Amino acid sequence: MADAPRRVAVIGGGPAGLMAAEVLSQAGLRVDVYEAMPSVGRKFLMAGKGGMNITHSEPRESFLGRYAARQDVLSPLIDAFDPAALRSWIHALGIDTFVGSSGRVFPTDMKAAPLLRAWLHRLREAGVAIHVRHRWLGWAADRSLRFAAPDGEQHLQADAVVLALGGGSWARLGSDGAWVPWLQAQGVAVAPLQPANCGFDAAWSEHFRGRFAGEPVKAVVAQFTDAQGRSRQRQGEFVVSESGLEGSLIYALSAPIRDAIAAHGSATLVLDLAPGKSLDRVRAEVAHPRGSRSMASHLQSRVGIAGVKAGLLRECSPRETYDDPEALARAIKALPVRLIAPRPIDEAISSAGGVRFEALDSRLMIKALPGVFCAGEMLDWEAPTGGYLLTACFATGRAAAQGVLAWLDASAAPD
Repeated sequence: MADAPRRVAVIGGGPAGLMAAEVLSQAGLRVDVYEAMPSVGRKFLMAGKGGMNITHSEPRESFLGRYAARQDVLSPLIDAFDPAALRSWIHALGIDTFVGSSGRVFPTDMKAAPLLRAWLHRLREAGVAIHVRHRWLGWAADRSLRFAAPDGEQHLQADAVVLALGGGSWARLGSDGAWVPWLQAQGVAVAPLQPANCGFDAAWSEHFRGRFAGEPVKAVVAQFTDAQGRSRQRQGEFVVSESGLEGSLIYALSAPIRDAIAAHGSATLVLDLAPGKSLDRVRAEVAHPRGSRSMASHLQSRVGIAGVKAGLLRECSPRETYDDPEALARAIKALPVRLIAPRPIDEAISSAGGVRFEALDSRLMIKALPGVFCAGEMLDWEAPTGGYLLTACFATGRAAAQGVLAWLDASAAPD
């Protein structure tokens, strides 16, 4: 009688976990996916609400550079399942994609749900068993996996395990970071989870908050210089919130801003409120005689500073700035906005920190826990929005599954 197939438990039903399950099932293994929530892919579906940005089409070097400090370790994993391969995989599910004007890649219908439905159908056809409402509780004394299930606590023995538990953002969708102390108790090095792609608090006055909270700030350039003198600059838009700033332009700079606040207690973001005009031109326009017009009317007509931009200028500039055309012009072109804290991790789009790559071998197996592999956002990396997060989740899920196959083959080989 043939031997029963080896059993692999995949814990976490997000993109990384489901990709690992697909690779493992294609290799003929018995695969069980365990998900704490009532259904899989909840954060994936939420991310697709505004348009499912699955990956990005920019050149390889620029793309890989988005992973910053973890570029070296992630590059070979992403090269093995790069944006082109990811798009081909999506097309094989019967979902077409297109490249938007920004270079971002989307499903043709812009939705995540059809992609997820097609994927789950293929996984079930391949024999993958998906167990929802099964929350992992760590290990029992006999090294079995513990789960809180609808019928009470269950224990499971598996030949290998893939952990794809997500980071610490959006706990209501399943990524709550509860796994951190369990792995630390096993001697696994875990970098503290921190908010990434997040907004920041600013000490707004009551007047400014009441007047402009919720207002979008468009056509600006944001620049941030870290303690090492490295300058990052982005053009785009953001939103003034009741507590501070949020939105795509802020998220793009969130990592260095967050790190600067952690080191120094605050960080200064510099805004160019009139990026289409040089300082010399702004200086000339501001100095132009305004006659009987108010300063607000003068700035609106000469420089295009009105509404929330005018409010920011007033909020973040000393009162005497308006008495000095040179100082006012410089404030318009380089307005300092002091940020004092990142928003809580549960509000962030993603999280930084997680299982350190130094705790893993090249196959993404935890060195202290043979047969246990990690993938996805629970690893210690971060990236901006724009398809980079999902691409790395898919790639690490695939890599972890291939690591499982290699490890099982090696462990089955005769001495």
